[in-house]
Amino acid sequence: MHDDTTLWPADARLCGAPPAAVRVHAPGRLHLGFLDPGGSLGRRFGSLGLVVDGFETVVELRRADADACAAEAGADPRALERARRHLDALRRATGDATPLQLRLVATLPAHAGLGSGTQLALAVGHAFAAVTGRRTTTPEIARLTGRGLRSGVGIAGYDLGGLLLDGGPAADGSPAPLLSRVALPAAWRVLLVLDRGCEGLSGEREKQALAALPPLPRAAAADLCHQVLMRVLPGAACGDFDAFAAGLTALQQVLGAHFAPAQGGSAYTSPAVARVLGWIADHAPAAVGQSSWGPTGFAVLPSPAAAEAALAAARAAGFVDPRLEPHIVRARRHGATLHPL
Repeated sequence: MHDDTTLWPADARLCGAPPAAVRVHAPGRLHLGFLDPGGSLGRRFGSLGLVVDGFETVVELRRADADACAAEAGADPRALERARRHLDALRRATGDATPLQLRLVATLPAHAGLGSGTQLALAVGHAFAAVTGRRTTTPEIARLTGRGLRSGVGIAGYDLGGLLLDGGPAADGSPAPLLSRVALPAAWRVLLVLDRGCEGLSGEREKQALAALPPLPRAAAADLCHQVLMRVLPGAACGDFDAFAAGLTALQQVLGAHFAPAQGGSAYTSPAVARVLGWIADHAPAAVGQSSWGPTGFAVLPSPAAAEAALAAARAAGFVDPRLEPHIVRARRHGATLHPL
């Protein structure tokens, strides 16, 4: 279960005087789908998510003589303004005006379905807490920075890693409780397909898209819950790949059809991603879908060899557009790490 009393991830606790500088590595996550976006029983959303290796936001923060912010070549310079806003929010909340030097070493691709906004906010928040010597929790940082309003898997993924299920945010706005965490079998692999040529919905456009969609019927929400509870989670826990893949693909098919009107009539934001994953779904043992609003798509496969073979065959068949970025990664079994510098 989520430990709301823990300041640091379990493998990165600090003792003694606050460090003068820290580095935080925050992992990317896939949002695999909502269970009940319309709230047919009164509680909306509920999310399934998976933390992955290979993609991180890396933040360095140190006490300094004057405030300064910079981004290295591996970071999105647009993230600097968001990071500044997060620091401002934390300072207002704590009354701490310690001059700080912030450096973005690397950032997750923005609006790509990998959780870039939440991971940046939490990384900045934990770095701030560390160098100013304050105890806090990840949900509290999320609240202060305006994250986790619909899904809790980014918050729990930051702390714990793994395959995660949350119960949706409460009516009073408190964060979604974590209901389950399962580590995927070590041999399973995730083929991520990125399309840098487009971005998924976010901000006001996302709010408008959600408001314009009809409610997901209660019967469909019930089926999604059944797929997750009796196929996806047991399949992951017991190493039953066929059950896992069938349940996750079914979840994605229902949600893809539901959200298609907000995505140009398709279950995928990127036509190129849709093309390659459609081919893999027809020719390989895989669970396929899109993370959040995309454009990143995924295929979970039962082994490294299966992932490599599926990608190679899709390339040979001409289904991998040259602009796409495929990556074969592991599911990540731990959350963010924080190290003193």
